[in-house]
Amino acid sequence: MSGINRRTFLKLAGTAGAVGLFACTSKPVRDAKAKVVVIGGGYGGSTAAKYLKLFDPTLDVTLIEKMKNYYSCAGSNEVISGWHDLDWLLRSRDGLRAKFGVNLVKAKAVEIDPQKRFVILKDGSEIPYDRLVLSPGVDMRFDAIEGYDLKTSKFIPHAWKAGKQTTLLLNQLKAMRNGGVVIITAPASPYRCPPGPYERASLIANYLKQSKPRSKVIIIDAKTQFSKQDLFLKGWQDLYPGMIEWVSSASEGQIDHINPDKRLVVTEFSAHRADVLNVIPPQKAGWLARKTELADQSRWCPVEPHSFESTLIPNIHVIGDACAATPMPKSAFSANSQAKICAAAIIDLLNGRQPGPPSLINHCYSFLAPDYAISINGVYEYSGTERQLVATGGGVTPMDADRGLEAKFANSWRDNIAADSFDG
Repeated sequence: MSGINRRTFLKLAGTAGAVGLFACTSKPVRDAKAKVVVIGGGYGGSTAAKYLKLFDPTLDVTLIEKMKNYYSCAGSNEVISGWHDLDWLLRSRDGLRAKFGVNLVKAKAVEIDPQKRFVILKDGSEIPYDRLVLSPGVDMRFDAIEGYDLKTSKFIPHAWKAGKQTTLLLNQLKAMRNGGVVIITAPASPYRCPPGPYERASLIANYLKQSKPRSKVIIIDAKTQFSKQDLFLKGWQDLYPGMIEWVSSASEGQIDHINPDKRLVVTEFSAHRADVLNVIPPQKAGWLARKTELADQSRWCPVEPHSFESTLIPNIHVIGDACAATPMPKSAFSANSQAKICAAAIIDLLNGRQPGPPSLINHCYSFLAPDYAISINGVYEYSGTERQLVATGGGVTPMDADRGLEAKFANSWRDNIAADSFDG
């Protein structure tokens, strides 16, 4: 880890989200019990609901999520590689109610009325709010690649949302012949989990090395460089020589189209046939954010960095993968960090105070083998001159670092962020 040492980073991790907390510890000055509604129960939404109650137990906090349990995208590559079964990804929100007093509503939110400040559920019922936190995640842009749409994804998985897609890709890998070719297409930025396609290639290669050693993995990338690139390339050389090929858009151009029947990926200058094809398309903010017109032409939701309040519609805050919080990447850790800043800011705003300048963090681990991991971290603060978040520190795993120790840190991180975001 360079740029910032691990001890300093962990100290920042422990205090991130604390901006405004000193103000939050004082007795609320508002007269009525404020209602805050959170939509979306992933890492961002669940963390926001929990920390709103932690920072101010008098708040009436409601979390709306249609799924009883959440399959974590973080860790799903480990399931695809066969290290764990799918249920290992399940995250329960029951502790949010039992330990913190969050109202859990299992329902689909279908509309937001910003003028009346109501969330409308599928059954027609309305839930009022003073402040709303929206953490809708991402949707796939099925119009972005010719030949790949929602119907095609039923047999050519993207597996970029955990659950059935995860199992589908895993089963296809198990059924593939020894000597087969796995192709992963990686989209242009921004998208959920920037290092994810390359971790996936690594862990698929780990499975193939043991079970189908004559096989290989090809990554067809819309980019000319990627997160943790030097670390991944070294790991592939050390662990899987000749098994992983990275094809940059600089050498073959962009994907022209996909022939799903032949599992053929056609680029501007070449074509590649797969036995197993994993298409990760470009992405956009979740549909409820777009329906509410919280997303701009970029398809992401612009927010004010001090509070993550939408710059397009007041009293609605957008966190997690759906928001445009450049230069922060879209990750579970970013969502967790943003949720804490957002929760503290909402309490300030409800009590007539302006939120202070935020300090946020991100830390991302990637496995290349069970005992081999690498990481990247960043610290982000508000710049008054640029009027946006800027990276003020960070680094990656040094080339000579202990990869086994990083793997232990990665396992610990996964357990800790799950506990912090969901069950306390």
